[in-house]
Amino acid sequence: MSPDSRLLAGRYQVGELIGRGGMSDVHRGTDSRLGRTVAIKLLKPSLATDPAFRTRFRQEAQAAARMAHPTIVRVFDAGEETVREPNGREAQLPFIVMEYVDGVLLKDLIKKGPLEISEAVRITEGILTALEYSHRAGVVHRDIKPGNVMITKAGQVKVMDFGIARAISDSSATVAQTTAILGTASYFSPEQAKGESVDARTDLYSTGVVLFEMLTGRPPFRGDTPVAVAYQHVSEAAVAPSSINPKVSPALDVVVAQAMTKDRFERYQSVADFRADLETAAAGKVPLHKTPDPLSESLFGPPPTAVSGPEAAFRQLAEDQTMTRTQRRPPVIWVWASIAVMAVVVVAVLAWVLRLAPSTTLPETSREVPSLSGQTIDKATDLLQGMKLKWTQTPEASATYAEGQVIRTDPGAGTVVATGDTITVYVSTGKKTIAVPDVHNMTLDAAKQAITAAGLTVGPVTTQNSATIGANIVIQTDPAGAGLAHEGDPIALTVSSGKVTVTDLTGQSIPAATGILSELGLNANPQPDKTCPSTQGSPLVHTQSVVGDVPQGSTVDLTYCTG
Repeated sequence: MSPDSRLLAGRYQVGELIGRGGMSDVHRGTDSRLGRTVAIKLLKPSLATDPAFRTRFRQEAQAAARMAHPTIVRVFDAGEETVREPNGREAQLPFIVMEYVDGVLLKDLIKKGPLEISEAVRITEGILTALEYSHRAGVVHRDIKPGNVMITKAGQVKVMDFGIARAISDSSATVAQTTAILGTASYFSPEQAKGESVDARTDLYSTGVVLFEMLTGRPPFRGDTPVAVAYQHVSEAAVAPSSINPKVSPALDVVVAQAMTKDRFERYQSVADFRADLETAAAGKVPLHKTPDPLSESLFGPPPTAVSGPEAAFRQLAEDQTMTRTQRRPPVIWVWASIAVMAVVVVAVLAWVLRLAPSTTLPETSREVPSLSGQTIDKATDLLQGMKLKWTQTPEASATYAEGQVIRTDPGAGTVVATGDTITVYVSTGKKTIAVPDVHNMTLDAAKQAITAAGLTVGPVTTQNSATIGANIVIQTDPAGAGLAHEGDPIALTVSSGKVTVTDLTGQSIPAATGILSELGLNANPQPDKTCPSTQGSPLVHTQSVVGDVPQGSTVDLTYCTG
């Protein structure tokens, strides 16, 4: 029988395949009893071979079904269907009937590249809202990752698969099955990687990893095998997201680092703490380190370095001077025995903490990307080749680095990668070439705006007299308009002063002087002078009112002799 014609539990019609994962296939389905569209997740039959898993699966599905919140994908029903395998044997097929969400998986959005900072913050807040509700209900997700987060067409965040990870890990399922249900190790918390018990703070660590990936477009740790990635979660610190995506603010770097702290007692202790710092960082402020919540000890137990109950009791006995002795002789043997036991416990705890301290030694299969900025491409590629890393070369204009020098790399310097990974090396082609805008006949302010908008700078501004171009209007540029310049180069401007230079016209004939002044855009005002004897022929200029620079359109008085 084909999946598209299968009927589960006598009411759920299995339709087209809409998703596929390591542990299940997801189909669009129809609840024939209620007439609504649902999503049906069919788990691998191999998961149902363990009776302990089937019991745990039903319990966790029931717990998830009790959670009703807009940010959580509702679980309507769960069960098992007896199916016949190709070899003729009957097998139990676990299935979950969930709310159908019309949207896209977060992992598919991240494949297109880093998300906008505001969008990454908004989605993280949606995930935290879902976790806050589930943690209050006593349900730890254990498998927060982009593949378990959906974004509806309206932008609503929906988290799914609550309880399934616990159903696997608490049963006697095989390692291969556990790996399938938990997905890749890229989102493991350190305590999950070490096989320790987990609590709500595990979900907060995984949420920090998802936030890192949304901001940078890739998970914080990568390796050849899941074991290598899990090792990095336990022993290595992730780089700051801003080293990969310069758009990320230092405030968000602080939030991601706090969420991904190795020691769960130093990590965010609640969703409220995480959300408060995230909102502070989104507002452009760096979150301050908070004093640990005094209730966290009652929720999760004291941290490994905290004073335990017995030791606190001994300290109180030692410091309380008001207590009276009720025995005839002091119990010296018991006191010293207790002190010895406590010393052994403290030494054991210290040894355990030191053993888990992050290591600065990288495994053989990992490499830390070196800082290559400012180096020549030949030297940079030689260094990468010596580290057994591959590279690709991408040209990019730069106003900072000379032609042939390395600008940056992707992944950025300090990022831990696996041997054989490809590093993109961005090599400077020098300053970007830009066409000089033609600002001739523009006002000085408009010309400056056009030059700045083109990526150039305004150079020295000089004035020049002109008979035809008005004051404060650009006469010419250097380089000239439509010429070429490099990004950031200065462009010199010559603008009109609004003045005209008048030469000495004495001795010229009145008609000639009038013509010269007219060509300069000036007005001539010839007047007779009877105090001097007249000349033969055409009258000559005897005196003029001004010589030198005069405003455009001015009038120049001329005299000629008539005595």
